[in-house]
Formats: sequence, C-alpha cells, structure tokens
Amino acid sequence: MADSRTSADGGMETSYGFREVADGEKQGLVNEVFHKVAKRYDVMNDVMSMGMHRAWKDGMVAALNPRKDPAYKVLDVAGGTGDIAFRIVEASNRLAHATVLDINGSMLGVGAERAEKKKLSDNLTFVEANAEELPFEPNSFDAYTIAFGIRNVPHIDVALKEAYRVLKRGGRLLVLEFSEVDLPLLDRVYESWSFNAIPKFGKAITGDAEPYQYLVESIRKFPNQQDFAAMIREAGFSRVSFTNYTGGIAALHSGWKL
Repeated sequence: MADSRTSADGGMETSYGFREVADGEKQGLVNEVFHKVAKRYDVMNDVMSMGMHRAWKDGMVAALNPRKDPAYKVLDVAGGTGDIAFRIVEASNRLAHATVLDINGSMLGVGAERAEKKKLSDNLTFVEANAEELPFEPNSFDAYTIAFGIRNVPHIDVALKEAYRVLKRGGRLLVLEFSEVDLPLLDRVYESWSFNAIPKFGKAITGDAEPYQYLVESIRKFPNQQDFAAMIREAGFSRVSFTNYTGGIAALHSGWKL
C-alpha cells in the first residue's frame, strides 16, 4: 500500500509523502515546502493540529524541565521559528542558552525576528545546518529537542546518531512528532480531517495546497511509536520511552545518553 508507514528499518529517506523519490532528492523538495510556508508556519501548525500543538509543546518543555542555569545548553533542531527554544529559555527563567538549528534559512529568519521582538536574542544562537551533519563538537549539549521536524529529515538514523554524538553524557533527547492514533474512532476522524480538510485550509491560508498535502502524507508515512522508539535505541540511547498525546495524534519520545 502506497501510504503504509515506514518501519524501524527505514524508508523515509526515499519517501516524499506518498511519492517515491531517489535517495538524495528528498531534502531539496522538503526545503522548497518550508520556504513556501515559513511566514505562515505557526498558522499551519494550528491548522494541522487543530490548535493542540501549543499544549503538546508545553508538555514537551515541562518534560525537559530545563535547569535554571546559564551553563545549561540545549540544541533545538528543525526549530527555525523558535517555538520550542523560546519556551525552553522562558522555562529556565531566561538563564539557559538555546541553539536553534535549521536547514532552511527562511524559517531561521522568522525565528530571529521573533527573538528580537521577545527580547530573547542574548539567549539564542541561530545556525543554518543539516541535522544529518551537525557542526558541533561531541559532548556539547545537555539536551537535544526536535518538534515536528524529524519526519522531514531524509536519513533519520543518521540524525539520531548525530544527536547522540553532540549530547553530553547524561544528556537527554526529546522528539515530539505526529504519530499513529491508537483510538479507532479518533483515527477515522483524524484521517478524514487530515486528507480532506488540511490541504484545503492550506490553500486558503497560503494560496498553495501542495506543501500541506506533502506534510499530511509525511505524517502517515512516519514510523509508529514502537518502531521509532526502536530507531532511537539503535542510535545508542538508553531508557527510551514515549508518551502519547491526544490519543496518539502526537507522541513525545525520550531517550538518554548514559
């Protein structure tokens, strides 16, 4: 079936939504999607999650519980607009430092503008780079976070190994991502909403349905909770667990570098 989920063994690297593409082609296609939606990205998240992404992100940062310490350093990957990084800095009483890394310059531009307005620029560094090849020394960060970004990375296994490399011993990985709904009625409702309503809303909001069609399809292709947990373990992480949000529409995965 074209829309079946990929497994812990891979498949996302050649999956552009339901379309099969050559290995190496996906990154450019995904970049184009995010150049198109950067200015409306937060509106897009409201549409795709029916506004629930805000509560899920708050839950992620509460789970992280960042130290109120100027030496605490977190890397937020695929976090261009700053949504997670801002929450982490605020939760640390504006003491922690967050490095926001994104492969997409348009998204980073939005984040830097928002940081200025929030007067958070001193606590943030914005870096344009690839999650599969992080430009940092080993053992550099206390935490690595990524929200709704890992499914857009072509080689997820490589990105997870990079996360492990740059974390300090005792550091924590937190991944928030759309996942597999585990309630039968909610599953049908959400599937119908995703494929019928979201691309239409996307077209109305941005004038272009195609990026939203890709994003909906990419959710359906992403490994389920257990398979993704297996990928995190394979990258070297210990005490791997996940928490479902809203019946599994999203899931927060956690792992430790011990």
